[in-house]
Amino acid sequence: MRILVTGGAGYVGSHCVRTLLHAGHEVVVFDNLRQGHKAAVPPGLLVEGELTDQARLMTVLAERKIDAVMHFAALALVGESVEKPQLYYRNNVFGSLCLLEAMRETGVRKIVFSSTTATYGTPAVMPIAETTPQQPINPYGFSKLVVERMLDDYATAHGFGFAALRYFNASGAAADGAIGEDHTPESHLIPIVLQVALGQRPAISIFGDDYPTPDGTCIRDYVHVEDLATAHLAALARLQAREGIKVNLGTGKGYSVREVIEACRKVTGHPIPATIAPRRPGDPPELVADARLARQLLDWIPKYTTIESIVESAWRWHRTHPRGYAA
Repeated sequence: MRILVTGGAGYVGSHCVRTLLHAGHEVVVFDNLRQGHKAAVPPGLLVEGELTDQARLMTVLAERKIDAVMHFAALALVGESVEKPQLYYRNNVFGSLCLLEAMRETGVRKIVFSSTTATYGTPAVMPIAETTPQQPINPYGFSKLVVERMLDDYATAHGFGFAALRYFNASGAAADGAIGEDHTPESHLIPIVLQVALGQRPAISIFGDDYPTPDGTCIRDYVHVEDLATAHLAALARLQAREGIKVNLGTGKGYSVREVIEACRKVTGHPIPATIAPRRPGDPPELVADARLARQLLDWIPKYTTIESIVESAWRWHRTHPRGYAA
């Protein structure tokens, strides 16, 4: 198939591009490179453009004879979404509408959408199943939920087939160390801890040690970025007209902040000092996936099942690319 990958120069998108190519698909990457990296895209695949430029999207879809879309292009910083919600409604919501309209106008009816656990907000019960009420508590989560509802409506009205894949904590890097995680500013725990191991930060701040968890720190479900990519590939193969797939992508096992830091110490051999800081507003004590539906519908089983294996792949990337793609 010919696949358009929006946001394909970003973290998860670039790993999915590699997986698609290895599976024999043809790929076109559409990215504005504000947060993505040109070096993460194989030569000859990149088309630069804005998600809100519907006319350009229509041209790319038609001229490249695209069969399906994987949609990763989104702003994804929770704190920024609270401070600047207009950015998230314009890019994540309006941009996605432009994409869906471009697809409708050009007859492309298949899309795999990068959604998020943030659509659930702060659930009262763990693990989180797809039946858990979606009650986002920030504009980022709400923007992703709006797109899920848009996909429902486009499936009903226009015959779209879609998958909305709700990630838990994307983590790790390509097994061969060729591509990995490079955000500015960095907001994900594992790369921040590894920056301490590299001497780029003096210590890691633990935001709160008095949560109702076994060691007092927040617990999260870390899912490897290559496992996310294989789930996207599986979802692509199962798209049906007028039908939607909505599934969680996680391992079903949670690790606390202290456990992640200890795994990083073990893998890197560095002491990695840690300090306790005040809680961050809105941090739920625990977010862990019930991922049984993904296994059932997509026949998807994560390959990386321990936090140490995830950290090992991340360390391979960060150790050889201490300045990210700038290196």
